[in-house]
Amino acid sequence: MKTKPTHTPQINVITLGCSKNIYDSEVLLGQLHGNKIPVLHEGKVRKEDTVVINTCGFIDRAKQESIDTILQWAEAKEKGKISKLVVMGCLSERYKDDLIKEIPQVDAFFGTNQMAEVVKSLGADYKHELLGERQLTTPSHYSFMKISEGCNRPCSFCAIPLMRGGHVSRKIEDIVLEAKNLARNGTKELILIAQELTYYGIDLYGKRRLDDLLRALSEVAGIEWIRLQYAYPTQFPEEILDVINERETICKYLDMPLQHSSDNVLKAMRRGITQRRTYELVDIIRNKVPGIALRTTLLVGHPGETEKDFENLVKFVQEMKFDRLGVFQYSHEENTHAGTLEDTIPAEVKQERADIIMDVQRDISFSKNEAKIGKTFKVMIDRLENDFWVGRTEFDSPEVDNEVLVPAKDTYLRIGDFANILINDALEYDLYGTVI
Repeated sequence: MKTKPTHTPQINVITLGCSKNIYDSEVLLGQLHGNKIPVLHEGKVRKEDTVVINTCGFIDRAKQESIDTILQWAEAKEKGKISKLVVMGCLSERYKDDLIKEIPQVDAFFGTNQMAEVVKSLGADYKHELLGERQLTTPSHYSFMKISEGCNRPCSFCAIPLMRGGHVSRKIEDIVLEAKNLARNGTKELILIAQELTYYGIDLYGKRRLDDLLRALSEVAGIEWIRLQYAYPTQFPEEILDVINERETICKYLDMPLQHSSDNVLKAMRRGITQRRTYELVDIIRNKVPGIALRTTLLVGHPGETEKDFENLVKFVQEMKFDRLGVFQYSHEENTHAGTLEDTIPAEVKQERADIIMDVQRDISFSKNEAKIGKTFKVMIDRLENDFWVGRTEFDSPEVDNEVLVPAKDTYLRIGDFANILINDALEYDLYGTVI
């Protein structure tokens, strides 16, 4: 009599949300791999397997995606398609009690700062000696690097402190050690992430030390690009601009979410900055680092945003001409300051305002891209897609920014390598070029 083959149970990790969640999932993968437990990231699942969902709880759409994903796998467990279901991350941190009641099929829920507990629940020991030995889910040539956790800012609309706690910096030596480990495994680009990069160091060293961290990371052999994401404009540490100019490995790129320009809305948002200071700061950054690419994120539809406030924002975008820009629509978040206010702006008005901002930005982006025609740029090759090699300049972060497309016919490039590309055509968000 033949018996069905049995498989070694494995763990499949599913990641939702932002780059900080990607980092956390990679730490989990590294811990499980270090314990010699078979683990995959978003791979094929068998009935013997455990599924771990790393959830997002940032805004309504993200929360709904997380809930839908949990329900999908809860149903799979009921049907015997998987053995165990574990949920971790921001949604679990914020709504654990409700989720336990509503989705009893889940075996365990863990919050954002319970990595050791997650590892233990999966039959492994949390190994502190595995510092920096993550199992990357991104292509190996670039990697996200979380330099701190949580946030101390009181922004009215944001629930991140409720989910990730207050700001906690990592030690410079620990971050550098992780960077060296990544470089030995082929990573060439580090993308520094945090809820607020520019607050880095105050809790550990009594002062902001992002500039010192950048200098230390720029000396790591093998790291050729260092990119800064999620800088906060209030009390911006201008000394980091000097380091960007000093060190060739630090990209002339800064992601600084400004959220709005109107003093009325900035005050309601509790951003701690004025329109005048915002204009001054952008001018300082561009004057100190000529050619820098500035990316920002805006929020439309915050309670109290008037038509006049929105017109102010449109004018701001037109005048500032940001290289990269994204827009979120406000959604009520429980236990936030804005959540106590009346959400009077209809969803269709929020959508219309977001569309108007992106229409303005589309023209700005096209104009900036056209100006690149005839110029040569150092490009990192990320992937081969259809008939094109797809890469990025130092002015672009993966997944969210512009890309450079090079015809693959008669051109051989290697993923993860750099190439000098002559730009010969441009669209709103893409560049086309040939190898020099």
